[in-house]
Amino acid sequence: MLSLILFEPEIPPNTGNIIRLCANVGASLHLVHPLGFQLDEPRVKRAGLDYRELACVNEHENLQSCLAAIKAKRVFALSTKGQRSLYDERFAAGDAFLFGPETRGLPDAVLASLGSAAVLRIPMRAGNRSLNLSNAAAVVLYEAWRQIGWSGGF
Repeated sequence: MLSLILFEPEIPPNTGNIIRLCANVGASLHLVHPLGFQLDEPRVKRAGLDYRELACVNEHENLQSCLAAIKAKRVFALSTKGQRSLYDERFAAGDAFLFGPETRGLPDAVLASLGSAAVLRIPMRAGNRSLNLSNAAAVVLYEAWRQIGWSGGF
């Protein structure tokens, strides 16, 4: 199983899309407070459609309690500040992927606490700022799932 962690997510439709994504790849979703919305908000529900019941969604008061609860083998942060490509890493079951808030990304202190080897970047054309959070999450989860062997069927 893979875990996806959203640190202080702000935009309801992104989280709804990610709920749907996690349901489809079998990843658990962990939301670290504060959230910029309520999970029962119509925009979250609309984006997630009826996948909320199919996804494993957990809420945590802070990042430390989240990491303690999931006990991931490894935690990778995704950031435009990363010096290593997502495609340079070999992922395994039990890995977790940490994404920051849409408007500001992960704090430097969080990135530093993980170490530079754990901070990965999704390749993009030069001069572009970033991908949408739900698109970035899909790129990462599907690459990890591909590497692990697509367990779950077609």
